[in-house]
Formats: sequence, structure tokens, C-alpha cells
Amino acid sequence: MKGKMIETLEEAIRASGLKDGMTFSCHHHLRNGDKVMNLVCQTLENMGFHDLTLNATSVHNAHAPIVKQIEHGVITQIISPYIGGDVGRAVSEGKLEKPAVFCTHGARPSDLEQGKTHIDVAFIAAPSADCMGNFTGKYGPAACGSMGYIFCDAQYADKVIVITDNLVDYPLADFSVSEVYVDYVVKIDCIGDPSGIVSSTTSITRDPVALRIADYASQAIFASGLLKNGFGFQTGAGGASLATAAYLREIMKRENIHGSYCTGGITRYMVEMQHEGLFENLMDVQCFDLQAVEDLRTNPHHREITCSHYASPTAKSSTVDSLDVAILGATEVDTSFNVNVHTDSKGVIMGGSGGHSDAAQGAKMAMVVAPLIRARLPLIRERVQCISTPGDTIDVLVTQYGIAVNPNRKDLLERFTSARLPVFDIRALKEKAEGMSGKPAPVRKHEKKVADVYYRDGTKIDEIAAVDAFSGLY
Repeated sequence: MKGKMIETLEEAIRASGLKDGMTFSCHHHLRNGDKVMNLVCQTLENMGFHDLTLNATSVHNAHAPIVKQIEHGVITQIISPYIGGDVGRAVSEGKLEKPAVFCTHGARPSDLEQGKTHIDVAFIAAPSADCMGNFTGKYGPAACGSMGYIFCDAQYADKVIVITDNLVDYPLADFSVSEVYVDYVVKIDCIGDPSGIVSSTTSITRDPVALRIADYASQAIFASGLLKNGFGFQTGAGGASLATAAYLREIMKRENIHGSYCTGGITRYMVEMQHEGLFENLMDVQCFDLQAVEDLRTNPHHREITCSHYASPTAKSSTVDSLDVAILGATEVDTSFNVNVHTDSKGVIMGGSGGHSDAAQGAKMAMVVAPLIRARLPLIRERVQCISTPGDTIDVLVTQYGIAVNPNRKDLLERFTSARLPVFDIRALKEKAEGMSGKPAPVRKHEKKVADVYYRDGTKIDEIAAVDAFSGLY
């Protein structure tokens, strides 16, 4: 049964009708193990394409080879919630012809649904697929688990090309996305290495500084009054965030508290907590390790959800809107509680909001956990170099030296004070950090704009300037 099979990726691209000036998309569920985005971009260059926009769910270190397509004018713009590694540095150096556009994980499907952005051709790396295009990430040599971020690409792109290294008999019964959205299927030797899903950030830290932060954070969650039966929770995959979850786990056991759900990227620590009965369900838009992938295959309480279901601001409801607590990270925080997760302290692009600002707006308490000093530089600035998440949606900052509470949350301030937690004004923490590390020198930048940053509701909240490559700052 030939179905929608096309012999080569080149033939599928020709059949799709992709032309110069159009937009194509790729996804990142294989994270640093992904090989398909690089293959697609190199093939497009080999075929002579120019002036294309890449709309990606995220761009990771594994995608460094596409810098060549940027330099050669094949890719002239990137739209994404996250751009890291060498590609982020290339954008900061002004190598993209047009400014990058940063959205959020929730805004991306919303923009496609509303027609604010458009994808001409979607390239989907599928760990298992059949000849008609039913596909899933749960099975196959490169199984990545949930494929929540690309449901919207399959639904709204003009043409959809599924690329798989595990072609199964029709019909693939336990599919994630149906054949009704797929135009072509291409079989290749290898779509990626599933071990690349896991990064060093998906292990609980042993760093005593991060453990102290996690201890304070878990005590603050308990003192907030939000930790009760039916609790909704999201934490990141960073070491301090996972350590906070580990401390929280012990409190929930001690107090006999049973939460409703965890959402966001799911790790084995969330899986273990669900198996222990501490949470009823896992709402999974992306698996962060292979244990989570395995659990998604076998656990009926572990549900794959779309990115719209996760965080779209225009969906009728989403999981982030029911969160009680979201644990978030930060590169910088300023005295107005604005958070930067787009650039490093020198202004070089190294990430993006992802679901950061989605979860911050939705949660009853958005908590940033971060060391007060990182790489000899203070965390708290007078003004962050890029506003990724507005300060009016951040409630609490937890550092190893104490906790700062947004002045808008007098209720939390009273609760933390009553619990005898180490609470300080954010400016006092800023002065403490500068007393230990000194005041950082201002970053020199070019006048050229390299990226626009958009909030989840579609409003532009900041711009990122090119970093002066001759300043000696990086």
C-alpha cells in the first residue's frame, strides 16, 4: 500500500509547492537529538531556495548547522518561542536578514489558529508513522513521547510532510495526529537520537546553593495556602526547580496532600510523584526524559495534550489557567520583578520565553527560583536587558539569601512573614548582591535590532539589539 509515500525529501518538497519567500516549520520534541531540522534546511539549500522563514517550536544546540543556511540567505527570518546555542548567538550577531520574532508556546498555536501567522509547509519528524500519515511520538527507535507542540502545525499548515524512520503497517492504531492532516510521508534512515531529549538540566541538583533555594521555595509554597488537595503544579526541568519539587514531595507526603495535575514538560520526577498518588494526572505537552516517554505509553493518567490545551491564551481554557503554582527560572530579574530568559547577562540570545510567561500569567502564584549571584554577576538589575515576562505576573523571587515578594501580593507577604521565612525587599537583595560582586558594567550594543519579543496576547513587549562583537564582552 503506497498511500502518501514519497521516495525522497526533495520530491516531497517539490510536490508541496514551497517557493522562495514562504514559511516552513519544524519542531523540537527530539530536542538535542533532532536531526530532521538540519536535514530539511540543508536540503532546501541544496535545492536552491532563498528568503525562507523558519517557524520553529524551538531551536536548540543540535540545530547549530542551520547557521550556514542563515549566512547563505536560505533562512532570512526565524519565528520561535526559543532560540538557543549557536543559532541564538548568530541572531545576536545580526546574521539574520530580518529580525527574529519571539512568541510564547501558548501564543504560537493561537497565532496559527487566528491566521496571524501562516505556515506554507510543515516538516514533522515522526518517531512512528504509517503510509497514510497517522503518526505518534510514543513508539519507535527515536520515541520522544508527547508531540503536543506540533498539533497546530499539522492542522493549519497548507502542506504537511511527515518524515519518519519507523514506518509501520496501516493503520497505526495509537496515533497522536491523524492522517487527515497529512499530505506526504517520507521514510529516512534516522530522524534523531532519543537520548538527546535528556539534558544535564533534568537531574536534581546537589549544589548546596540551589538546595537552599529549593528549601526556601518549598516552604514558601506550603506557607502560601495554595498547597492543598486539588493542587495544580508546573515546574521546569532545571536542577533547582526539580529540587523544589523533591522538597515539595516530602511536604505533600507529610501533610497527606494529593494534587490534581502537573503540566508542562514532564520528567521522571513528576512521573514518580504521580505513581505515588501525590498527583492524579500528568498533562504532558513535551517529555523531558525517556522515563516520561515510557510512562506516556503505559499510564492512562499520563495524557498527551496539544500546545493549545497547554497554554493558548485564545483557547476556551488551558491547563496553565488552572495552575496554583508555577516554578520558573530567570537569567535576570529587575526591581519591578520583570524577568529575562531570552539573553544572557551580556545580551546574547540564549533562549526564550517558551511557556514561561504563559504559566506566569495563568498561575495563582508564579515563583522564580534563581541564585542571587551567577558567574560573579548579580541576578537583580535595575532593568533587565530584555523583558520576557512582565513583572506584574511574577509574585515571588526565591534566592539562597532570601525571598522577595511582589508588592502587589500583600497576602503572600503576610503569610511568609507569619511563617518566619526570610523575606526582604527586592532592592535589599539587589544591594546585597552588588555588595558581594560589584555593579556590572553596562553592555554595549549596536543600534541594529535583531529580534522583537511578543507577549502571549500578541503585544510587543521588548526588542533585542545586536551585541557589539568588538566590545570584548563575549
